[in-house]
Amino acid sequence: MERQIKLIWDFRGPEALHIAKHHEIHLKDFIKAEKITDRDLTGYEEVNDLHAIAYWVIMESEIKKYRDVLKPNRATVYEK
Repeated sequence: MERQIKLIWDFRGPEALHIAKHHEIHLKDFIKAEKITDRDLTGYEEVNDLHAIAYWVIMESEIKKYRDVLKPNRATVYEK
């Protein structure tokens, strides 16, 4: 089975959580605009008071396609 990859965008500073929440909206808009129906797992997490992330989970075979367009800061293997 192909691995799932979590594309991650990092945000830092006192408004990090607010920015991560807003970035997730843009990720959802991208998914809708591209008519992607089977890869819609997005979210955001507060790491601490000054660090938050937004993420999108994709299949490993799609990394290059979406990495080059969306430019995430990093990626990791997604584990449910």
